[in-house]
Amino acid sequence: MARSNLIVQTLIKPGEYRDSVALMLIARELTALPGVADVSVVMGTPANKAVLAQAGLLNDAANAATPNDLLIAVKAKDDAAARAALHKAQELLAQRAASPQIGSAARPRTLRAALRATPGANLAIVSVAGQYAAAQAWDALRAGLHVLLFSDHVAVEDEIALKEYARDQGLLLMGPGAGTALINGVGLGFANAVPRGNIGIVAAAGTGLQEVSTLIAKAGAGITQGIGTGGRDVSERVGGIMMLEGLRALQADPKTRVIVIVSKLPAPSVTEKILAQVGTSDKPTVLALMSNLSLRGAIFATKQSPIREVEIASHKTLAMTARDLREAAALAVALSRGESVNAARKKLAAEDRALAIKARALRRKLNARQRYARGLYSGGTLCEETMRIWQASLGAVWSNAPLDPKFKLPDSNQSRRHTVVDLGEEEFTIGRPHPMIDNSVRVKRLLQEARDPSVAVIALDVVIGYGAHPDPAAELGAAIAEAKAIARKRGRELIVVASVTGTENDPQSLSRQTIALKKAGTIVLESNAVVAKFASCIVG
Repeated sequence: MARSNLIVQTLIKPGEYRDSVALMLIARELTALPGVADVSVVMGTPANKAVLAQAGLLNDAANAATPNDLLIAVKAKDDAAARAALHKAQELLAQRAASPQIGSAARPRTLRAALRATPGANLAIVSVAGQYAAAQAWDALRAGLHVLLFSDHVAVEDEIALKEYARDQGLLLMGPGAGTALINGVGLGFANAVPRGNIGIVAAAGTGLQEVSTLIAKAGAGITQGIGTGGRDVSERVGGIMMLEGLRALQADPKTRVIVIVSKLPAPSVTEKILAQVGTSDKPTVLALMSNLSLRGAIFATKQSPIREVEIASHKTLAMTARDLREAAALAVALSRGESVNAARKKLAAEDRALAIKARALRRKLNARQRYARGLYSGGTLCEETMRIWQASLGAVWSNAPLDPKFKLPDSNQSRRHTVVDLGEEEFTIGRPHPMIDNSVRVKRLLQEARDPSVAVIALDVVIGYGAHPDPAAELGAAIAEAKAIARKRGRELIVVASVTGTENDPQSLSRQTIALKKAGTIVLESNAVVAKFASCIVG
C-alpha cells in the first residue's frame, strides 16, 4: 500500500468513554479491514493527540476533540475504505455497549456496588484513562483495598500522594503502569500460570517479573508473591515507595525464603534505600537491576557497608547481583534449594560457551554485507536487557528507547546499524493494541527488516500468558517464514531467534508456541538473555 496516497478520516464521539482494553480490541478489528493502513481509537487528550500527530493521524477534526471525547482516526488507501472502517467502529461500539455481561448478574458500575457484590474483597484493579485513574485509586484505597493501578498517564504528583497514603495505611499501590502481579497464586494483568513456591519477587518491570517468574517455573521452583510497583516507582522523585513496601512485605512473609528484586537501574538515592532495607533481613536477596553495576560497585557508590556477596552454605548471604534476568532466576532457584550459587553461575557460563560455538557455525552462512542485528520487542524490560547485552559486546545500539540518548532513532520506523525497537512504547500503542495482544505492527516491521541486505539476525520476544495474544506463534510464525523467504529470494540467509516467556500451563502452552515457531524456521532459546547473547555472537 503506497504510503503517500493514504488518506485520514476521523470520527468523534462526544462525551463517550470506554476503557483502554475495549478500545485496543476495537482498533485491532479495524486494522484488519481491507485497505486500512493504521487505526487509533483513543480519548481526545492533548497527550493522545500529540502521538496521533507523530503517526500522521491528526487532522483538523481530530484536533478539535476534547479530553472527554472518543476519537477514532483511520488511515486508509481511499475514502471508501476509511468510511467502511468508521462505520465498523460504530457497529463495534454499539455491540459492546449492548452486549450482556458474563453470567446473568448485572455488572457493578461503581466501586461501592462492586464491594457490596463481593464482600471480603481486598484488592481492586484500576484500568481507566489516566486522567480518571487517580480518583478511582483514591476511592479504592479509602475503602481499605490494595490497588493494582494498570493505567498509564497518571501524574507523578498523584502517584506520590497515592503511594504515601497507601504506605501509611498498610496497603499496596502497585503502579501506575503496573501491568503484572502474582498475588497468592493469582495472576493479575499480563501474568503467567506459575506454581506456588518459596521465592518472592518485587519488580519495577512488568515483563521482567514475567521473565523471572517463568524461568523459575521452568526450573521446577515456584513463587510466593510477585509485586509490581510500576516503572516510575524507582525514580528519584517517587523514591521507591512501593519497592520498599513490597520488599518489606516479602521479608515479613514466612512462606518467602528468597527474594528477587527486578528493576531498571534505580536512582542512586533509591538504590541506597533498597540496599539498606535488604540489610535489615537475613533472607537471601538477588538484585537484577538491569545495569552493568556490580553489587560491590553499588555498595561503594551508595556507601552501604552491611551488604556483602559471598558463597553461601547456610543462607547467610544477604544479597547478590545478577547480570541478567536469566541469572537472577538461576541464582534464586539455587538459593531456594540451598545449592551452590557458584555452581549455578558455572553452569550458565558453560551454556554460554556452547552457545557461542553454535553461533559461530551459523555465521558462516551469512554473506559479507550482513553485519547487523535487529531486535523487535513487545516487552520494555526485555528490550532493555537486549540493549545492555548488545552494548557490552557490539558497542552502540540504536533504539526508540535507547540506553544512551545519542543513539535515539530519528525515525522509530527506520533502523540503523544495530537496532532494538520497543514496540510497546507509546508511539506504537496509543489507540492501538499492545504488541503483546496484536502482532500486526511487529509483523510489518519484521518483513521490512528482512528486505535490508545488511541484516544478519533478528531477535524477538514472544510473551504468552493471561491477557496476551491467544496464539502469537501463529501470527509471528507465518511472518517469520515469509521474512526468511524474502531473504532467500535475494540470495541471503536470515537468522531469526526468539524466546518464549511463559509456561506449559499458560493458555497458549509453552510447548505449542515453541513448536510452531521452530516449524517456521525460528531458533527458539530458553530465555531472552540467551537470545541476546546468541544474536551478538553471530554479528560480533
